Amino acid sequence: MSLAPPPVARRRYSLGGVIAIGFWALVLLGLAFYLVSSFNPMLIQRYGWAYLNGLGTTVTLVLTAFVIGAILSLPIALGRKSDNGLARGTSFVFVYFFRGTPLIAQIFLVYYGFGQFRPQLEAVGLWWFFREAWSCAVFSLALNTAAYQAEILRGAIESVPKGQWEGARSLGLSTPVIFWKVILPQAMIVALRPYANEIILMIKASAIVAIITVYDLMGETRLAYSRSYDFQTYIYAALFYLAIVEVLRNLTALAERRLIRHLKR
Repeated sequence: MSLAPPPVARRRYSLGGVIAIGFWALVLLGLAFYLVSSFNPMLIQRYGWAYLNGLGTTVTLVLTAFVIGAILSLPIALGRKSDNGLARGTSFVFVYFFRGTPLIAQIFLVYYGFGQFRPQLEAVGLWWFFREAWSCAVFSLALNTAAYQAEILRGAIESVPKGQWEGARSLGLSTPVIFWKVILPQAMIVALRPYANEIILMIKASAIVAIITVYDLMGETRLAYSRSYDFQTYIYAALFYLAIVEVLRNLTALAERRLIRHLKR
């Protein structure tokens, strides 16, 4: 008896799929032709460093907000699973508000809303933080992503079989040790892809902060367009965003392969 694996079924493309692939191929070819035919080296020479500075600002902004949001998401996720009604209700309201309202409204509430309370903020020594557009952008993005990360983490924790809890308790481990050493590592493997998707969404959503004078990648792009009136400025910005997303996607795939290599048969 042969133990060879069964042959892999060949993938069949439908007519609609072929048409869609052809359409997007034509779009990409047209875009490439436009960039080559209307290439302006002076535009790159004049605004190239500005794009790189904006790219650095975007990456720093997103990573800072994501880390702060990750720290905040842990107690929120635990609150959502808590038996305490106050903790569960408070966590639910937080998640419901920040997931149910537009990010731009949240940024405006922080940037313009807290500015209305300048005397009170000066009295408690917090005006130095809320007077800066950068701080308000980080604060808003961190609260927003904390709500999404809390739900990601809660779902990942609930995906771990209850037998893991029971087996760890049978070994005499305390609840904190079980959570940090047994449950959370398994949950993080499940949450890896959703976390990567959340970072990608944050990278794209961070373009909103240009409205409140934070010169991230989109802010520098808007400034370059206002001075050059060249549509290519936005195309270059889109290429930068695509490059960031592609790098992140490959890093996530690499991390996932390494983390689950012991599960492959």
